Amino acid sequence: MERIFNANRCPDESRLAYSMYMLAGEAEHWWANMKLVMEEKREQITWEAFKKKFLSEYFPDGVRYAKEVEFLQLTQGNKSVVEYAERFKHLGCFYTMPLDEEWRCRKFENGLHGDIRLMVAPFSIKDFATLVERARVMERIKVEVEAQQSQHQQKVDGSSGSTPRIEERKKPYAKP
Repeated sequence: MERIFNANRCPDESRLAYSMYMLAGEAEHWWANMKLVMEEKREQITWEAFKKKFLSEYFPDGVRYAKEVEFLQLTQGNKSVVEYAERFKHLGCFYTMPLDEEWRCRKFENGLHGDIRLMVAPFSIKDFATLVERARVMERIKVEVEAQQSQHQQKVDGSSGSTPRIEERKKPYAKP
Protein backbone atom coordinates (compact mmCIF):
# COMPACT_ATOMS: atom_id res chain seq x y z
CA MET A 1 0.00 0.00 0.00
CA GLU A 2 2.76 2.42 0.91
CA ARG A 3 4.47 1.92 -2.46
CA ILE A 4 1.21 2.85 -4.18
CA PHE A 5 0.79 5.86 -1.89
CA ASN A 6 4.34 7.03 -2.55
CA ALA A 7 4.00 6.56 -6.30
CA ASN A 8 0.81 8.64 -6.31
CA ARG A 9 2.20 11.19 -3.81
CA CYS A 10 -0.81 10.51 -1.64
CA PRO A 11 -1.09 12.78 1.46
CA ASP A 12 -1.16 11.13 4.89
CA GLU A 13 -4.81 12.07 5.49
CA SER A 14 -5.87 10.13 2.39
CA ARG A 15 -3.59 7.20 3.19
CA LEU A 16 -5.55 6.45 6.33
CA ALA A 17 -8.91 6.59 4.54
CA TYR A 18 -7.71 4.38 1.66
CA SER A 19 -6.15 1.86 4.03
CA MET A 20 -9.31 1.63 6.12
CA TYR A 21 -11.25 1.01 2.90
CA MET A 22 -8.91 -1.87 1.97
CA LEU A 23 -9.25 -3.68 5.30
CA ALA A 24 -11.41 -6.80 5.22
CA GLY A 25 -12.57 -9.53 7.55
CA GLU A 26 -10.81 -9.74 10.87
CA ALA A 27 -8.58 -6.73 10.13
CA GLU A 28 -11.64 -4.58 9.48
CA HIS A 29 -13.17 -5.59 12.84
CA TRP A 30 -9.84 -5.08 14.59
CA TRP A 31 -9.57 -1.51 13.24
CA ALA A 32 -13.16 -0.63 14.20
CA ASN A 33 -12.43 -1.67 17.79
CA MET A 34 -8.99 -0.04 17.83
CA LYS A 35 -10.45 3.22 16.51
CA LEU A 36 -13.04 3.24 19.32
CA VAL A 37 -10.30 2.66 21.92
CA MET A 38 -8.19 5.45 20.44
CA GLU A 39 -11.16 7.84 20.42
CA GLU A 40 -11.93 7.04 24.07
CA LYS A 41 -8.30 7.77 24.98
CA ARG A 42 -8.48 10.94 22.86
CA GLU A 43 -5.54 9.76 20.77
CA GLN A 44 -5.10 11.28 17.35
CA ILE A 45 -6.13 8.93 14.58
CA THR A 46 -3.45 9.54 11.98
CA TRP A 47 -1.74 7.50 9.29
CA GLU A 48 1.36 7.08 11.47
CA ALA A 49 -0.73 5.99 14.48
CA PHE A 50 -2.63 3.51 12.30
CA LYS A 51 0.59 2.09 10.88
CA LYS A 52 2.11 1.68 14.33
CA LYS A 53 -0.98 -0.07 15.72
CA PHE A 54 -1.39 -2.25 12.63
CA LEU A 55 2.23 -3.41 12.64
CA SER A 56 2.21 -4.16 16.37
CA GLU A 57 -1.01 -6.18 15.95
CA TYR A 58 -0.11 -8.18 12.84
CA PHE A 59 3.70 -8.15 12.95
CA PRO A 60 4.68 -8.28 16.63
CA ASP A 61 8.27 -7.52 17.65
CA GLY A 62 8.99 -11.18 18.34
CA VAL A 63 8.06 -12.16 14.80
CA ARG A 64 10.08 -9.30 13.29
CA TYR A 65 13.12 -10.20 15.41
CA ALA A 66 12.82 -13.86 14.41
CA LYS A 67 12.76 -12.83 10.74
CA GLU A 68 15.81 -10.63 11.30
CA VAL A 69 17.70 -13.54 12.87
CA GLU A 70 16.60 -15.79 10.00
CA PHE A 71 18.01 -13.20 7.57
CA LEU A 72 21.33 -13.04 9.40
CA GLN A 73 21.63 -16.85 9.38
CA LEU A 74 20.37 -17.34 5.82
CA THR A 75 22.47 -19.45 3.46
CA GLN A 76 21.75 -20.97 0.07
CA GLY A 77 21.39 -24.49 1.45
CA ASN A 78 19.53 -26.71 -1.01
CA LYS A 79 17.92 -23.75 -2.80
CA SER A 80 18.85 -22.56 -6.29
CA VAL A 81 20.54 -19.17 -6.56
CA VAL A 82 17.26 -17.62 -7.72
CA GLU A 83 15.32 -19.10 -4.77
CA TYR A 84 18.07 -17.98 -2.37
CA ALA A 85 17.98 -14.43 -3.81
CA GLU A 86 14.19 -14.25 -3.43
CA ARG A 87 14.35 -15.39 0.19
CA PHE A 88 17.26 -13.01 0.84
CA LYS A 89 15.29 -10.02 -0.49
CA HIS A 90 12.17 -11.02 1.45
CA LEU A 91 13.97 -11.44 4.77
CA GLY A 92 16.12 -8.35 4.13
CA CYS A 93 12.99 -6.24 4.66
CA PHE A 94 13.02 -7.28 8.34
CA TYR A 95 16.65 -6.30 8.96
CA THR A 96 16.65 -3.24 11.21
CA MET A 97 20.13 -1.90 10.47
CA PRO A 98 20.69 0.22 7.37
CA LEU A 99 21.82 -1.90 4.44
CA ASP A 100 24.28 -0.42 1.98
CA GLU A 101 24.69 -2.18 -1.35
CA GLU A 102 28.21 -3.44 -0.67
CA TRP A 103 27.28 -5.03 2.69
CA ARG A 104 24.23 -6.59 1.08
CA CYS A 105 26.41 -8.11 -1.65
CA ARG A 106 28.95 -9.51 0.84
CA LYS A 107 26.17 -11.01 2.97
CA PHE A 108 24.58 -12.66 -0.07
CA GLU A 109 27.92 -13.87 -1.40
CA ASN A 110 28.91 -15.42 1.95
CA GLY A 111 25.69 -17.44 1.98
CA LEU A 112 26.29 -19.00 -1.44
CA HIS A 113 27.51 -22.58 -1.86
CA GLY A 114 31.30 -22.67 -1.55
CA ASP A 115 31.94 -23.61 -5.18
CA ILE A 116 29.73 -20.82 -6.53
CA ARG A 117 31.22 -18.35 -4.03
CA LEU A 118 34.70 -19.27 -5.27
CA MET A 119 33.61 -18.40 -8.81
CA VAL A 120 31.98 -15.01 -8.03
CA ALA A 121 34.08 -13.68 -5.12
CA PRO A 122 37.11 -12.66 -7.24
CA PHE A 123 34.89 -10.22 -9.16
CA SER A 124 34.18 -8.16 -5.99
CA ILE A 125 30.75 -7.26 -7.32
CA LYS A 126 29.16 -4.36 -5.46
CA ASP A 127 25.80 -4.30 -7.27
CA PHE A 128 23.27 -6.79 -5.89
CA ALA A 129 21.40 -7.46 -9.16
CA THR A 130 24.69 -8.06 -10.98
CA LEU A 131 25.93 -10.40 -8.24
CA VAL A 132 22.74 -12.47 -8.34
CA GLU A 133 22.92 -12.73 -12.13
CA ARG A 134 26.59 -13.79 -12.08
CA ALA A 135 25.90 -16.38 -9.38
CA ARG A 136 22.93 -17.68 -11.38
CA VAL A 137 25.08 -18.03 -14.52
CA MET A 138 27.87 -19.74 -12.55
CA GLU A 139 25.35 -22.18 -11.08
CA ARG A 140 24.03 -23.02 -14.57
CA ILE A 141 27.57 -23.53 -15.91
CA LYS A 142 28.45 -25.72 -12.91
CA VAL A 143 25.42 -27.95 -13.55
CA GLU A 144 26.32 -28.25 -17.24
CA VAL A 145 29.96 -29.13 -16.47
CA GLU A 146 28.92 -31.73 -13.88
CA ALA A 147 26.54 -33.30 -16.41
CA GLN A 148 29.31 -33.46 -19.03
CA GLN A 149 31.74 -34.97 -16.52
CA SER A 150 29.16 -37.56 -15.53
CA GLN A 151 28.61 -38.55 -19.17
CA HIS A 152 32.37 -38.70 -19.78
CA GLN A 153 32.90 -40.84 -16.67
CA GLN A 154 30.22 -43.28 -17.83
CA LYS A 155 32.02 -43.69 -21.16
CA VAL A 156 35.40 -44.19 -19.46
CA ASP A 157 34.00 -46.72 -16.99
CA GLY A 158 32.35 -48.62 -19.82
CA SER A 159 29.09 -48.41 -18.00
CA SER A 160 27.24 -48.17 -21.27
CA GLY A 161 26.87 -51.96 -21.04
CA SER A 162 27.12 -52.60 -24.79
CA THR A 163 30.59 -54.19 -25.02
CA PRO A 164 32.18 -56.56 -22.54
CA ARG A 165 35.62 -55.84 -21.12
CA ILE A 166 38.61 -57.46 -22.80
CA GLU A 167 39.29 -59.92 -19.98
CA GLU A 168 35.63 -60.99 -20.05
CA ARG A 169 35.69 -61.91 -23.77
CA LYS A 170 36.21 -65.57 -24.58
CA LYS A 171 39.31 -66.32 -26.52
CA PRO A 172 38.68 -68.35 -29.66
CA TYR A 173 41.13 -71.05 -28.55
CA ALA A 174 39.94 -71.30 -24.95
CA LYS A 175 38.56 -74.68 -23.91
CA PRO A 176 35.30 -74.79 -22.01
